[in-house]
Amino acid sequence: MSLPKDFLWGFATASYQIEGSVDVDGRGASIWDTFSAIPGKIADGSSGAVACDSYKRTDEDISLLKSLGANSYRFSIAWSRIIPLGGRNDPINQAGIDHYVKFVDDLLEAGIQPFITLFHWDLPDGLDKRYGGLLNREEFPLDFEHYARVLFKAIPKCQHWITFNEPWCSSILGYNTGYFAPGHTSDRSKSAVGDSAREPWTVGHNILIAHGLAVKAYREDFKPTQGGEIGITLNGDATLPWDPEDPADVEACDRKIEFAISWFADPIYFGHYPESMRKQLGDRLPTFTPEEVALIKGSNDFYGMNHYTANYIKHKKTPPPDDDFLGNLETLFYNKAGDCIGPETQSFWLRPHAQGFRDLLNWLSKRYGYPKIYVTENGTSLKDENDMPLEQIVNDDFRVKYFDDYVNALAKASAEDGVNVQAYLAWSLLDNYEWAEGFQTRFGVTYVDYVNNQKRYPKKSAKSLKPLFDSLIKKD
Repeated sequence: MSLPKDFLWGFATASYQIEGSVDVDGRGASIWDTFSAIPGKIADGSSGAVACDSYKRTDEDISLLKSLGANSYRFSIAWSRIIPLGGRNDPINQAGIDHYVKFVDDLLEAGIQPFITLFHWDLPDGLDKRYGGLLNREEFPLDFEHYARVLFKAIPKCQHWITFNEPWCSSILGYNTGYFAPGHTSDRSKSAVGDSAREPWTVGHNILIAHGLAVKAYREDFKPTQGGEIGITLNGDATLPWDPEDPADVEACDRKIEFAISWFADPIYFGHYPESMRKQLGDRLPTFTPEEVALIKGSNDFYGMNHYTANYIKHKKTPPPDDDFLGNLETLFYNKAGDCIGPETQSFWLRPHAQGFRDLLNWLSKRYGYPKIYVTENGTSLKDENDMPLEQIVNDDFRVKYFDDYVNALAKASAEDGVNVQAYLAWSLLDNYEWAEGFQTRFGVTYVDYVNNQKRYPKKSAKSLKPLFDSLIKKD
């Protein structure tokens, strides 16, 4: 037994990926509705218009969570269901609030702790059109704070709030590569707008300010009576040197994590951006005013950690191009000796390497003073899973092994390394809309039949987590 007795575990999802019902009960459009309608942006030409139909199936999803033994569930709220146009002076949609209030009540009645994410990439399209959305330093943080306040007031029973999910993805994939909504990039063959060298760093800065405002609002006006906690969720991969004998590759491993994670975590824990980023980006990286430092530094009650994979890291000797966001390095799946980091999956960026999870937990803990860590996403796709017959899909031994390896790595980090990890939320409860990959890639522990009324079939992995955690969580 190596995890604390009050350890929380369960599953995670995101609103646009599972809810569907995009034109129901007053919901406004999000940037993902707009982006997915552009030909060529989504691999299979699909959208989240129906997805898993979870907006209409909350009872079914809660029954599924109960049957799997989960005591926690992380989901996100669609901002455009709460404020369809998004802004602080725009009308509030009571039907959207009522939906999520009832959902939280029903989860708690079922003995399941809600973890609510306020922003999982689906910005109201009205704000993007009105003032450039995440690019606007003056308007966006204030509109986000207002949206957050509406929910803090409406859902006092929630004890675990997450401001932003993976701001790296919003910033880099949304404003550098153009792979995600709203699709900005300097590549004019992909987008008529965007400056890959500057926009992502502006967006990241504005997200940090918005996060700080929401945390300040919660701590001052809601936490004293509600007693909950609030933080941000950051994503990042584990790193191993391509050549362990080359100090430049070893150094590049840290730089890769700094450009992905410390970009957001350093301001929150230390009040400034990493030196490696300031050195490479120069004046393209915004600077914090003293007021912004005071707002952002210390704005985490816990560290939300999303993690999936690892890479071998090889430094580059040539100067970085202006649109580089990695830290002037290569990410590889094979090292100098020809070793492969892990088996292929359906996701081009993901290969399992559980030891990397333990290593990264330790890296983060040492850098940030051993904060309380909630693992808010961890999971895997399977190579060609979408093309398999149902009986093969539900016997997902590859995913079972992934969870077993990663959760045991987590338990060792807790028991042997002193890492303060207190929750694990597997991605994902359901197969769902995998953003630019559409419905071709499946991450769920539950198969969703998109052709036949979104019927759910729990896979072997769904049933494997309860006995796994029962074997690891300390008893009274």
